[in-house]
Amino acid sequence: MISYYKTINGRIRRIEQVEDGCWIDVVNPDEKEINFLTSNFSIEPDFIRASLDEDETSRIECEDGITLIIIDTPVSEVSENGIDYFTVPLGILVTDGHVITISLRENSIITEFAEGVVKNVQTNLKTQFVLYIMLRVATRFLQHLKQIDKISIQLEKQLRKSMKNKELIQLLDLQKSLVYFSTSLKSDETTIEKMMRGRYIKMYEDDQDILEDVLIEIKQAVEMSNIYLNVLSGTMDAFASVISNNLNIVMKILASITIVISIPNIIAGFYGMNVSGLPFSQFFWFPVVLSVVLMAGVGYLLYKKDMF
Repeated sequence: MISYYKTINGRIRRIEQVEDGCWIDVVNPDEKEINFLTSNFSIEPDFIRASLDEDETSRIECEDGITLIIIDTPVSEVSENGIDYFTVPLGILVTDGHVITISLRENSIITEFAEGVVKNVQTNLKTQFVLYIMLRVATRFLQHLKQIDKISIQLEKQLRKSMKNKELIQLLDLQKSLVYFSTSLKSDETTIEKMMRGRYIKMYEDDQDILEDVLIEIKQAVEMSNIYLNVLSGTMDAFASVISNNLNIVMKILASITIVISIPNIIAGFYGMNVSGLPFSQFFWFPVVLSVVLMAGVGYLLYKKDMF
């Protein structure tokens, strides 16, 4: 699907056809739409394929006057186990007269621009418009990281009350999400640092200030993701140790109970055989009393050894 937008009277509005200074949003294009982009805007097919590749890493390159910027964007989806966080690439193409965004799926960040949620954005100022998109991406990373931190704190509180596999699996999913975020943020940071050199996109003074803000936000997100990842890894290790310790305690108690209850079987086994010379073998109550006494003695010794 291809949509066209342009800033009119200070607000981004949808238009019906291509105009100078407009923004072109492309979502999951088919072959006909890809051919339209390559023929009308002289875009390399490889640029479009790279933007639609889910495994593509963040990078920037320029060819024939068209600059391709691929940046990883954060995405959250509700699933059966909670909220899944991951990243998807967003391709941004800067041509002589337009900015083209290409993605394989609907992106909430791009939707906010299309719906006019982001104010004071001019689509005809191409570099500034691209930087505002990247700033929005950095801000969204920070928002998702704070959400992950809150969810992990809630799961820790639940795990302290009762050890359940569900909470542990959710913590594992959060840890995996933080790994995705950390890797993507480092790639985005490298791409932004390349942009700061001014070799790929012409920067004006105002643009330079926005780009510095983007880099600051990205660096903050990188630090936050690393901190949360380390904390969550330590938490997972701690709970794994607690679960292992609880299992050892249960096994220790079961072993102690097995030792105690095996005493009557041993005594009954001796007195139940035709063995002469056993003390008080003529009294039925003696094996019972002997078993009780030995069980109490062994139980007391195990208790002193902290086996119960």
